[in-house]
Amino acid sequence: MTTPSAPKTPSAPAPQAGSHPPAAAYRNLVVATIGFALTFWAWNLIAPLAGVFGSDLELSSFAQSFLVAVPVLVGSLGRIPVGALTDRFGARLLFPLISALTIVPVLLVIPARHSFGAMIVVAFLLGLGGTTFAIGIPLVNSWFPPAHRGLALGIFGMGMGGVALSGYFTPRMAKHGENLPFVVVAIALAVYAVAAAVLITDHPDRTIPTTSLGKRLGAAGKLRVTWELSALYAIGFGGIVAFGVYLPTYLKTWYELSPTDAGTKAAGFALVTVIFRPVGGWLSDRIHPATVTAWALAVVAVFAILQAFDPTLNPMGTICFLVMAAGLGTASGSVFALVSQVTPQPQVGSVTGIVGAMGGLGGFVPPLVMGAIYSAKDSYSIGFMLLSDLALAGCVYALGRMRGAKA
Repeated sequence: MTTPSAPKTPSAPAPQAGSHPPAAAYRNLVVATIGFALTFWAWNLIAPLAGVFGSDLELSSFAQSFLVAVPVLVGSLGRIPVGALTDRFGARLLFPLISALTIVPVLLVIPARHSFGAMIVVAFLLGLGGTTFAIGIPLVNSWFPPAHRGLALGIFGMGMGGVALSGYFTPRMAKHGENLPFVVVAIALAVYAVAAAVLITDHPDRTIPTTSLGKRLGAAGKLRVTWELSALYAIGFGGIVAFGVYLPTYLKTWYELSPTDAGTKAAGFALVTVIFRPVGGWLSDRIHPATVTAWALAVVAVFAILQAFDPTLNPMGTICFLVMAAGLGTASGSVFALVSQVTPQPQVGSVTGIVGAMGGLGGFVPPLVMGAIYSAKDSYSIGFMLLSDLALAGCVYALGRMRGAKA
């Protein structure tokens, strides 16, 4: 369906397959990636301190899992409207606006931390920080030509390293003052919001839809590839988010690590996913992204089975987690390289919002499942076997169907 579009600036043509990205493309990529990392740090502020909050508030394993999962749910669903709004209003407005608004729940953690009900409300609001993914993908996609797009999207995806930053620095800062992490992140977001308002520019040739938000989301929802990509991303990125928010709890509960040690190892897991996300994009510029996705998920499936047998943490458990991190990071990068290949350009933001939402929702369910399984069975093995099954299913579907998908 063709939609009316705003006039285009003739001096800045859309990126073509063989063209070299302009300097503005790299500036926008760097600024967007930094903003993605900061807002993801804010989005993940509760998880590294979940053990502390759980002890202070005397929470059950399930209640603690629910607390860390709420921002994931809200941030995931919020990507749907934010992606569509980015199609309409552009990243130049949305990135600084969302970054500035995220300051509010970050600071609200301070007065809310002694009440479970108040923390649930604040966790809900913190979900706002998880929506910036749906702003950055269409921005980067519009500035880079197809030959460079996979790597560029993978580099932007490194912003999910905000989870690693949070896992490593948040508990350490909290040792010097229980409110220090929230003050530092709020200040960083404020500085970034100002910088983003100055430095981020939308591509002058981007198509601006004039139809309503509901119609654009409806049109994106009617595309078969939207839901196929959503399923694959729910496995890849959902696995990353799930480990990011629940791995500290798992390591503390099962391997009896201290909160600081658990947070450090979880940060290492997140760092590996960050490193391998652009690898997935880079490979997808050279090999079909569906093939890259399939092999990455196959690796995850094998090592999830190995972890289900509860090996000792050093060395086998650590190896399993790091290899799964590499597989999940690679798959996340390759899936969004696939998005850019099979999605009509004017709908990239809307499709990104839906796909990103499903990826985040893929991370919402596992922490709840893992908490419930451990409470009922005193074991996490079933959870890792479920991850293996899902990864294997994604591998088969990527090879069997997505290699032939076209925009």
